This record gives sequence, structure tokens and C-alpha cells, in this order.
Amino acid sequence: MPRPLSVQLYSVRDELAADRPGTLERLAAMGYGAVEAFDVTDDAPGLARIADGLGLAVSGAHVAHALAGDPGPVFDAAAALGTGLAIVPAGFPHEDFTTRDGLARVAERLNSLAPRVARHGLRLGYHNHWWEVEPRLDGRHALDVLAGLLDPDVFLEVDTYWAAVGGADVPALLGRLGDRVQALHLKDGPGTKDDPNVAVGGGTMPVPEVLAAAPDAWRVVEFDACAGDLFGELAASRVYVSALEAP
Repeated sequence: MPRPLSVQLYSVRDELAADRPGTLERLAAMGYGAVEAFDVTDDAPGLARIADGLGLAVSGAHVAHALAGDPGPVFDAAAALGTGLAIVPAGFPHEDFTTRDGLARVAERLNSLAPRVARHGLRLGYHNHWWEVEPRLDGRHALDVLAGLLDPDVFLEVDTYWAAVGGADVPALLGRLGDRVQALHLKDGPGTKDDPNVAVGGGTMPVPEVLAAAPDAWRVVEFDACAGDLFGELAASRVYVSALEAP
């Protein structure tokens, strides 16, 4: 059974703060079948109840606080959402991605967390931005090098837009990473670091080729920022991605 299209809730962070049930209801009404959490310590059981009532799966959970202090409560909260994926969304110095020693430190920290997260029934992942892709070591993107240092149990959630901003040929990158990639962040725009996103399919990203390169990964639509009507752009993104993947 195909996985439902997901949306990263960071996209609607302000709307969630004002009206969480109403915001999730709007996403479900658009046709999204899943959500990805970004602040798991903010009433995870409540979010799970609302999502379940709307028929929304939880595709994954960003665990931003897992690198600081005791990660146990963070992993408990992620598990309460009913997802199997706990994703570290950054948290390392950018400089660590410019040297092999730095990448070894990143890999060691992630690898050390993998057994702990597994005890909560979860699998640990890492989510990139541009700074994990732009540096090259012996001609290879830092993210490629990092993948080779990670334990097999640690997966990647590739933010396809940030990978492109970092200079990667994204379909080729996904092809090299293979089944290490368990989730994709789909976003679009002019391909620059500071400009807002547009609906998926309305910018510079080669979305059909990206999807084809990681056929089994969760598809998660995300907006870091949106200059237009956010809900309209989210709806247009769902229509575009769903049409590409229609049987």
C-alpha cells in the first residue's frame, strides 16, 4: 500500500500555535494523509489524538533536543506519536561538515544514539540543510561522506531543496545514497538560500526525477517560508505531487 503524502508541521507553525485542531483539519481536508512533527515535546499525546481522529498518520518526528541532555524524554514523546522515525534536524556545528574529523564526530554522536532510540521502538535519522552538502571532500559532498560513516541503522531524510542549494545533483545524490534515504523533504523555489518557497512544481526543482530516484521514501512537503497564500501553496503542492505518483 503506498504511503500517504505527508506535510512537515513546521510549515504551519504559526497556524498550529493559534489553532492546532483547526490547522490539522485543514491539512486533512486538502488530502494530506500524514504529518511530520517538529516539536515532539509539546503535547505529543494530544497531537497523536487529533491526528488519529482525522485519519492522519505521523510519518516521522523531528527530535531537535535529542543532542542536548538526556534524550530519553524526547524519544518517549516521539514514540507517543505512533511513528517509527525519529529525525535529528541539525544541531552540529557547520564546520564539522568541512573536515573528515568533523564528520567522524557527527557520525559517532549519531551512531551512539541509534541503540538508545531503538529501545523506544524508533529508528534514528538525520536531516540535512545546505551546509552538509556544499562542502566537498575529495570531490564528494560531505553528506555522501557522512553516509559512509553512519551505522546501517541510521537513515537519512534528504531535504531535496537544501541539497540542491548546496550544489548537489539531487537525483544523482539520491541514487548514490540508495535505501539509506527513508524520507524526502519536498519543497521548491528559486534555488537560493534566503528566498521563500513556492508550491512544489512551481520552482527550479526537478521533482519528477527526484521522486523517481527514491521511490520508497516518505514524501514530506515542507515550506520554510512562503511569500504567498501558505494554505493555497500547500494545496497546490499536494495536487502536483499526487498527480505525479498517481497509478
